[in-house]
Amino acid sequence: MLTLNPTWYLRYKFFNSLFLGLSVGVIFAIYAPLEPSVYSVGGIALAVGMLLVARLYHQILNIHWFYRISLLVEIVLLVAVGYFLLFPYTYQTALLVYVGYQLTFVFGSYLLRAETLIIQEDTLLTKVDTAKQLGYLVGMGISFLFYKLLEQYNITENQAKVYDLHYLLLGIEVIIILLIIQSFRKNNAVL
Repeated sequence: MLTLNPTWYLRYKFFNSLFLGLSVGVIFAIYAPLEPSVYSVGGIALAVGMLLVARLYHQILNIHWFYRISLLVEIVLLVAVGYFLLFPYTYQTALLVYVGYQLTFVFGSYLLRAETLIIQEDTLLTKVDTAKQLGYLVGMGISFLFYKLLEQYNITENQAKVYDLHYLLLGIEVIIILLIIQSFRKNNAVL
């Protein structure tokens, strides 16, 4: 049986939202090569994916699947960040990063619902939401300072700034994955 470790989970939620706060501005630069029709197709695929996930709620609204899907989402993000750093910035890179992020969004509603059902305690939910907001605010602040620092070194092109920020995102994503693993304890159960 898996159990949630609240201390580690709060750290995970903080860093998860820190990642979000840092990355909010990057999508505008990364997705620039994509034509508007890609967003329409992506939106349709997202809606269909979310419908399919919702149809599975009776099977996946439990701590085991919550852990697996949370870990999957973060691994997909790690791969997307790594891909962006390893390969040249092209239309294909933009498209693959977009697909990766859309895949993670498919599980957004599920993760929120499952988190609420699994935690159930209003005081812990308050702490989780507080950690999320603090992480997001800190991430936005760091991204602002990071971009301003790069400008001091005459790095003014948006693509270059976004590329440099991805090194920070990569490190944070590794931390997030380690925190997820620490957030769930096994009690004589096999995943």
